[in-house]
Amino acid sequence: MSDGQRRTTIRDVAARAGVSPGTVSKALNGTGQISAQTRQRILAAAAETGFRPNELARSVFERRSYTVGMITTDSFERFSVPVMLGAEDALGAGRISVFLCDSRDDPIREKHYIDVLQGRRVDGFIVTGRSSNIRQPLAVEPGTPVVYALTPSANPQDCSIVVDDVAVGRIAGEHFLRMGRTRVAHITGPERFDAAQQRLAGLQQALAAGGTELVAPPYFGGWAEDWGRQATQMLLRAHPDVDAISCGSDLLARGVTDSLRELGKHVPRDVAVIGTDNWEIIATGARPPLTTVDTALTEVGRIAAERLLDAIAGRPHSGIEHVPPRLVLRASTDDSAS
Repeated sequence: MSDGQRRTTIRDVAARAGVSPGTVSKALNGTGQISAQTRQRILAAAAETGFRPNELARSVFERRSYTVGMITTDSFERFSVPVMLGAEDALGAGRISVFLCDSRDDPIREKHYIDVLQGRRVDGFIVTGRSSNIRQPLAVEPGTPVVYALTPSANPQDCSIVVDDVAVGRIAGEHFLRMGRTRVAHITGPERFDAAQQRLAGLQQALAAGGTELVAPPYFGGWAEDWGRQATQMLLRAHPDVDAISCGSDLLARGVTDSLRELGKHVPRDVAVIGTDNWEIIATGARPPLTTVDTALTEVGRIAAERLLDAIAGRPHSGIEHVPPRLVLRASTDDSAS
C-alpha cells in the first residue's frame, strides 16, 4: 500500500503535533493532565491528518466495549422506542452503540439476553418497559452499571428515571380549572397500573385545590379506544352535565371524542377533553386534535443514558428521579384551534 493510501495512525498525529503517542491517546480520550493548548494542537493535528480512531483498539486499551444493552418488556415498542431514541441521543455523542432486546415479560428470555450481552462485555444496561410499575432489579454480574428508565427498580439504591405521573394528572386538572370547567370526570386504564393511580391522585389534588372534585368515581378499564367509547356512554347516561373529561391515554381520549360526537356533544364547547402521552399520530389524527400531557419519554431515555454514563465513569447515582411532563394544547380544549 502506498503512503497516499496508508491509514493514518496515532504516531502520525503525534509527529504532526510534536508530542508522544501516549499524549495523543490521552487527548483523544479526554483523560490525563494535558493543557488546553496541547489538547487543541493534538485535535487539530488529528483533523489535518484525517486520523480516525480504531474502535477495537480503543476498546481493548480502555477495557470497554463502548456498547450498552437495553432490556425492554414493551412488545409493542410504543414506550421503549421513544426512551431508546432519547438514550441514543446521549450515548451517540460518546460513539456508544445500543443493543435493544425485548424480553416480552419473560424472565427466561430476559436472563438469556443478559447472558448474551454480558458475554459481549457491554458497559452497562438500561432497563425499560411498557408501564411505570415497579420491577425486580436486573440480575447482572456484580459491579455492572444498570439504570432503569420509566419502569423503576424495587431496590431504592438503584438509579431509576421515571415520569412524574402525579404531575400528569395535576396539569390536566389545573388546565380544566383555568377553562372554568368544574364538572370533571376521569376515564383511565386498569386499576393495577401505578400510572393510573398516580395520575388520578394528581388530578384529584388539582381539583381539590380549586374547590371541586370529580363528578363520579374514576372509570378504570383498558387503555384503548373501545374502553374510551364505552366509558363515555356510561358517564353521559349518569352525568349528562359533565363538562370536562381527563383521559389516561391518547387512545382513550380518541375513543372519548368519537363517542361524544355520536352523542351530539361538541368538543370542546360542551365537553373539553385531555389525553395523556402526546402520541402524535393519535393526538393529531383525532377529531378534534387532542390536547394532551406529554410524558417526556425521550427525555426519560436521555437522562437515563446520562446517568448510566456517569455510573460507567465511576460516578453512580441512586434513587428515583422524576421527569416533569408538559401540556400540549390542541383543539380538544381550545375551540379557536379547531
